[in-house]
Amino acid sequence: MQPTESWVSLGEIARHIGVSQDSIHRWIRQRELPAHKVGRLWKFKVSEVDRWVQAGKTGQRSMTNKG
Repeated sequence: MQPTESWVSLGEIARHIGVSQDSIHRWIRQRELPAHKVGRLWKFKVSEVDRWVQAGKTGQRSMTNKG
């Protein structure tokens, strides 16, 4: 049996992908970022957010893809 991935907070996910918490809130409001509401708190799975970023859903250009 594989270990279950931990949930992380809004602040942790913002630090993980290197953006402000305001950006995270904006993407949640736009219903773009994969986020889960637990009571009053937003929680995230790092693997889901990583897939979302890699799919180019942030609306920002990658620094490695300047073309």
